Amino acid sequence: MASNKSKIILSLTLAVISLSVAGCSANSQKIPLSSKNEASSSITGSQTQKDSSLTPEKQITYKSGFISTEGSKMIDSNGNQVNISGINWFGFETAQLSPHGLDVGSLGGYLDKIKELGYNTIRLPFSNEMFDEGKTAQNVDIGLNPDLKGLKPIEIMDKLVEESGKRGLKIILDRHRPDSSQQSELWYTNKYSEERWISDWVKLAERYKGNPTVIGADLHNEPHGKATWGSQDAATDWRMAAEKCGNAVLDANPDWLIIVEGIEVYDNQYNWWGGNLIGAGKYPVKLKNPNKLVYSIHEYGPEIYEQPYFKDPSFPANMQSRWQKYWGYLSENNIAPVLIGEFGGIDIMGSGAEGKWYKALSDYIKNQKLNWTFWCLNPDSGDTGGILLDDWYTVNEKKQELVKALQYPFMDR
Repeated sequence: MASNKSKIILSLTLAVISLSVAGCSANSQKIPLSSKNEASSSITGSQTQKDSSLTPEKQITYKSGFISTEGSKMIDSNGNQVNISGINWFGFETAQLSPHGLDVGSLGGYLDKIKELGYNTIRLPFSNEMFDEGKTAQNVDIGLNPDLKGLKPIEIMDKLVEESGKRGLKIILDRHRPDSSQQSELWYTNKYSEERWISDWVKLAERYKGNPTVIGADLHNEPHGKATWGSQDAATDWRMAAEKCGNAVLDANPDWLIIVEGIEVYDNQYNWWGGNLIGAGKYPVKLKNPNKLVYSIHEYGPEIYEQPYFKDPSFPANMQSRWQKYWGYLSENNIAPVLIGEFGGIDIMGSGAEGKWYKALSDYIKNQKLNWTFWCLNPDSGDTGGILLDDWYTVNEKKQELVKALQYPFMDR
C-alpha cells in the first residue's frame, strides 16, 4: 500500500471502482488518481529530473551473508532455509522524504523496537523523488536524532541501513512510487522515465554492494491499471520491464534478490493491485540468475474493500483456492518463493469478516511457510493502523500478538 493514496479495485464482476486503500500516511484523506502522473505513450517518458545524490563516494566491503532461492525456498550461503518475517516502515516515499516518526522518536529507538518485537526484515518504501537534486528530508527532530543533522534523504537511508545491520536486521528496498504525490500504474511516468527508474536502481545496487544488510530490490510497488503480463508490449508489459531492470541490477550487484510483484488484471481476472501472478506460470520472469527471483503480492481484507468473495456463503473457506489460483501455486508447486509484501488491517483481531480473513491468511502463511512483511509499523496508516499506536511508542499488543505467531528466526549475517 502506498501512504496517502487511493486505488482502483476491479472486482470479479469486472466493475471498475475507485477507492482508497490501506497505507494512507499522516492523514487518511482519499485522493483520486491524477492524470498528470499517468504514463505517456512513450515507454521511456521524459527525464526532466536530475538525480545527483546516488553516486557513492566510496565502496565499502562487507562480509558475506546474502540470500538466494531454491525452488520455493529462500536459502542462506550455507544452503539452509531462511524466511523473511518483516515489517514495512514508510516515509521515504512521501513528501517528508524520511521515515515517519523521526519527529517524535529516534531512528535507533524504532530499530530497537522492531528487533524487540521479533521482525527480522524491514521493507523500506522510497520514491525516486528523494534522489532529485536539492531535495531535503522533513520532520526530523535533530534533538532526538543528532546524527541525522544536515543529511540528505539518501544519507538518512544509509544511516538506517547501517544501524539496522548493527541489530541484525535485513532491508528490502521498495520502489514504492516515482514521486511523492501518488502511486503510478506503470513503472514510469512523464516525469520519471524507465531509464531513470533503472538507473536509480543500479546506483542503489552499487551503493550497497557487499553489504549483507540490504538483501533485495522490490522493483515497483503494485503495478495495476494498464500494466500487462506477457503481452510483449514494451509500454505496458510489466514482466518484460522487470526482467530488464532486474538483470541490470544483478549486473551491478549479483547478491540481491529481485522481487517482482504481480499486476491487477490478467486474462480478465482481477485481484488487488500487484496481487495477480496468474501470468507468471505461462510467462515467468527470466533473470540471468534465476536463483535470485522472488515473486511478491499484496493481500488485504474486507476493511479495505468488500470484494464479492468476502460475501460468498463459503467465506472464509473459499480464500485458500483463490490464493492458490492468483499466486499461491508458485510456492505450492515449488516454482519460486512468494513474498506477501503487504497485509494488515485495523480489526484483524476481531471476530468479524476482517478477523476471519486474517485468520485464514495466517493459517495459509504458516502451512506454506510463506515470506512476508506486515503493513505496517506506522500508526499513521489511515486505513490499516500500525503495530505502534498514535504516540509512536506504545505497541498495539493484541495486533502484535497475532503477527508474532507468524514470525521466523533472525537470519545470520
